[in-house]
Amino acid sequence: MLAGLLLTPQRRLLFTPWLLAGGAVALLIFLPNLIWNIQHHWPFLEVMHNIRATGKDIVLPPGAYIGQQVLMMNPLSFPFWFGGLMFYFSRAARAFRAFGWAFVITIALFLAMHGKDYYSAPAYALVLAAGAVATERLLESWRPPKARAILKPVCFVWLITGMVLLLPLVLPVLPLAAFVRYQSHLPFQPARTERSFVGAVLPQYYADELPWQDMVAAVARVFYSLTPDEQAKTAIFCDNYGEAAAIDFFGRQYGLPKAISGHQNYFLWGPRNYTGEIVIVVGQGEDDVRKEFASVEIGATLHSPYALWYETQPILLCRGLKWNLQTLWPRVKYWR
Repeated sequence: MLAGLLLTPQRRLLFTPWLLAGGAVALLIFLPNLIWNIQHHWPFLEVMHNIRATGKDIVLPPGAYIGQQVLMMNPLSFPFWFGGLMFYFSRAARAFRAFGWAFVITIALFLAMHGKDYYSAPAYALVLAAGAVATERLLESWRPPKARAILKPVCFVWLITGMVLLLPLVLPVLPLAAFVRYQSHLPFQPARTERSFVGAVLPQYYADELPWQDMVAAVARVFYSLTPDEQAKTAIFCDNYGEAAAIDFFGRQYGLPKAISGHQNYFLWGPRNYTGEIVIVVGQGEDDVRKEFASVEIGATLHSPYALWYETQPILLCRGLKWNLQTLWPRVKYWR
């Protein structure tokens, strides 16, 4: 928005008391986040650097990125939001052109910085609003009035049709097996934003919803197979924050202790009071884990063909970590 205002005569608004006051309030709201980043040596920048260095995300060329934008917003809505963008640069909407520039600059920045396709989604409110106004003005200018009476419901049916046809892609309205069949008949495939999801049966946003409750129930069975004395010193170590958060959220009904993990913020929360004497490991390969412990056994297995993370990896009951969690916790740091 700042760049959009600078590129138009509306830049005079930058020096009004209300805009400055709004900027001050925005800074105040963001200030705790900013202070936290400073105190923790800019972890956000570290994560973004690691993502790029490891090639975790799929980087799309400009044409493919724009194509994903059209697909993300539903192809049948394209005439409306693109028409809204053109409207901002017309003489009729000169007073609001800063919004048009704000949209263009936002998309250009995400494209140049290789952001995921959905990062730009909130910006479309700008052009969809303008598209509604532009469509209304266009229809009002048509003669005879009967044409307007026909075209208004046509626009409505056009958008509803697009929404209904692609609704299963964005809301879980179909059973999983039915969704897989539906997906196979589409003329396109949902975008994969991370390399680890290439070849997955489901799009990431669906696959990542599974199978958290089953995973936590399996961890609980392993945990309660131990004696009370063993339970008191058993850590539940998870490979990533999704698994750890599932333990923390769903584990309450089983009385499970809080999870620990080296992934992102969980690393900052440390190993709690665990040393590694007994650890239930979730989300890591058996071969890798065996290198770190004196003994490793499979405590439980999960069968979930639609969930990428748990199709093959068991829940491991490990004993005798070969190093101390308390003193060597930085070894588990995993930020990407």
